[in-house]
Amino acid sequence: MKNKIIFLVFGITLFLVSCEDANTSDKSQPKKGMIKVTILYPNDTGKTFDMDYYANKHMPMLIDLFGDSLKRLEIDKGLSGRTSNDPIPYLAIGYLYFENLVDYQNSFGPNAAKIRGDIPNYTNIKPIVQISKVVQ
Repeated sequence: MKNKIIFLVFGITLFLVSCEDANTSDKSQPKKGMIKVTILYPNDTGKTFDMDYYANKHMPMLIDLFGDSLKRLEIDKGLSGRTSNDPIPYLAIGYLYFENLVDYQNSFGPNAAKIRGDIPNYTNIKPIVQISKVVQ
């Protein structure tokens, strides 16, 4: 089990590095004023999440669909709550970064049906989405 977790973390790290190489000219942290789209997948009884599919198929699909307007993406895999004995509040969290709100809207709008249609391939969770402005 330990080897599988290490492999999964390593695979996600490699994916994120390759995504950044393909989609960001600036490898620094997100800049103040950027738009951050946070996609949360809450944990609950009977909820499932296929991280391999999400990291290796769904997110690459977003990279292709959003093109140059997507400046950065990140994936978190939930491990525990506040303490190691607390349940995971979110099985996964995805982050998408855009220069401005119009870039996000122009990228997501025409692709919404395809993106939403892919969700059942990796989870039975209805994601919670929050759009924010990076403050610092």
